[in-house]
Amino acid sequence: MYLLIGVVAAILMIGYLVLTYYPAFGGAPSKEKRQELSQSANYAKKKFVNLISTSMDMTFRETLMVVVQFVIGSPNRKPAKPIAAEPLSPLYFQDVQQPKLTWFGHSAALLQLDGKTLLLDPMFGKAPSPFPQIGGKRFSGKLPFEIEQLPLIDAVLISHDHYDHLDYGSIVKLKDKVKRFFVPLGVGPHLKRWGVDPAKIEEHDWWDASEYEGLKLACTPARHFSGRSLTDRNATLWCSWVIQGQETKIFFSGDSGYGPHFKDIGDKYGPFDLTLMECGQYDERWAAIHMMPEETVQAHLDVSGKVLVPIHWGAFTLSLHDWTDPVERAIKAAKERNVAISTPKIGELVVIDAPVHPTAAWWR
Repeated sequence: MYLLIGVVAAILMIGYLVLTYYPAFGGAPSKEKRQELSQSANYAKKKFVNLISTSMDMTFRETLMVVVQFVIGSPNRKPAKPIAAEPLSPLYFQDVQQPKLTWFGHSAALLQLDGKTLLLDPMFGKAPSPFPQIGGKRFSGKLPFEIEQLPLIDAVLISHDHYDHLDYGSIVKLKDKVKRFFVPLGVGPHLKRWGVDPAKIEEHDWWDASEYEGLKLACTPARHFSGRSLTDRNATLWCSWVIQGQETKIFFSGDSGYGPHFKDIGDKYGPFDLTLMECGQYDERWAAIHMMPEETVQAHLDVSGKVLVPIHWGAFTLSLHDWTDPVERAIKAAKERNVAISTPKIGELVVIDAPVHPTAAWWR
């Protein structure tokens, strides 16, 4: 009996030490910081909340079924061989004024607008996990660049603190070549723990608008949740971003279930020349926090987008659908709704103001 108690106590102590001192879990807000966060209109009962009811609860039977399906797996949930990624275009180091975008798989993207270079949710790690050695690995094997090759980054925009969007290893490598980090409320302590200069961090609530280096940025709503450990569910805010240059406007959805906030964003900030809209890692059982592909197309229409680039797919297996299902369904829905959709390869250059955009079915 004493041996059993000792083993349980040791396990609990190890768990506490890992959660407390392992840096990938991020930083906890101070008492003063929690008080500051509680002033947000989107904060209630010691946590952030969505604009509309958003349940993620499943019955015991549903939860058990999901676990079984994840364990059994499917050969089509990831590519049969690593995806080939195109090298980062040298144009990023030459014509910096031309509005352009490169998608790196999942939600990570590089954007140049009015001579400024931005990174969106730069998750460049091998796996979306606090322990990347044991997580599901990136489909492309490697990225089309080394972080050291990237130009000076004027700003990094983060949508929320989940591991597939905010990666400890990536931030540590990027922090010294980034001028400013724009994050939703509460995410700052993570970056500070990882060595980012607090003077570089701006935290924003929904509908906050700001100007930076000639660009107009707006932190806008999303329908999702947050958390990096067992004890911090919804302790930080999640968001989407509006990025506006002199002549070009981009919408970056972050992670979101479908909801009326898309129409609200479109009414306030649309139309958009290009939208990066979540499309992947969905399931009917958690549709409140991840859109189905048909909803992705509708959300694009709601914000008054011109060209749709589906994101949140093509890099990791985080759901049960086939890995190509998101883009195939999005293309079908886009054709039915007469929506212009672009499907760039990982690493492929997208010139935003060009008359045509990449549409090759490279995954087939």
